[in-house]
Amino acid sequence: MSTPPALDPEELRKVASSFGVDAAAYDRARPRYPDALVAAIADAARDGATGPTPRVLDVGVGTGIVARQLRAAGCTVLGVDVDERMAEVARRDGVDVEVSPFEEWDPAGRAFDAVTAGQTWHWVDPDAGAARAAEALRPGGALTVFWNAGDPPHDLAVAFAKVYRDVLPGSPLAATGTASAETAYRQMLATAADGIRRTGQFAEPRERRDTWERTYTRDEWLSLVPTTGVATRLPAAQLGALLEGLGAAIDAAGGSFVQQGFTLTLHAASAG
Repeated sequence: MSTPPALDPEELRKVASSFGVDAAAYDRARPRYPDALVAAIADAARDGATGPTPRVLDVGVGTGIVARQLRAAGCTVLGVDVDERMAEVARRDGVDVEVSPFEEWDPAGRAFDAVTAGQTWHWVDPDAGAARAAEALRPGGALTVFWNAGDPPHDLAVAFAKVYRDVLPGSPLAATGTASAETAYRQMLATAADGIRRTGQFAEPRERRDTWERTYTRDEWLSLVPTTGVATRLPAAQLGALLEGLGAAIDAAGGSFVQQGFTLTLHAASAG
C-alpha cells in the first residue's frame, strides 16, 4: 500500500479530493480494518456515552468503510468528507455525511463520544484537525486515527519498485523502493501525535499495532492500485503502463502474493 507524498497544503487538498474519481471501485478495493480494533473503539466510545448508542464522528468517511464497521459494532456514525462523490456512495448505505474539509467543518454545538479517521488523517492539518476534534468531543471522548499498510514479499517489492521508477520516477514509491511501509506510516503517526499534544486538550496519545496478512490475486492488486494517492490523478496512458508493469511482476511471481500487513493506531482521550 502506498504512502502519501509530501505536498504543499493546496496540492494536498487536491489529492485528498481525488479519491472519488471512481468511488465505487474505491469501496470495493480498499481493505477493511481489524475487528478487534473496531470493537475497542466502539467500547471506548460506549464508556461514558451520553446516549443509548455511542455517537462517532468519522473524519474522511469516504465511501463509509469505517462507518459501516462502527455501525455494525453498535455505534451511530456521522461522516465528514471533502468529496461529494465519495459521500454519495456512503449515503447509499445509510451513512449520514456532511461535505467539508474537516478543518473548516462546524460541529454546531454537537458533541461526540469518539472521533475517528481511518486512512485519512495525513490529509488533515495535524494542528487544526486535532483542535477541531477536541471541539467536537464530549469530555472523556477520544480521537482515534489509524492506517492500514503492508509490504509484499521482498522479491516482488523489488520488481514493483522498478516499475514505479520506470513509469513514475518522481513518485514516493520510486524513491522509497523496497523500504518497509512501516517507516513512513510511523512518521505519520508521530506527526499526528505532535499535533494532538500541541492542542493541550488531550491526554498523552497511546499507540496500538494490529498485524494481519492478506492474499492478493493479480486482479485484486490491480484494482487497489488506482485507488491510491499516487495513482488517482494519473493520465489514462500512464496508469495503464503502471498497471501493466505491476501485473507482469505479479504474473512472474505466480499470479498472487501474500501481503504482510499491519494497522497502526493512535488513540488520545479528551482532557476536557
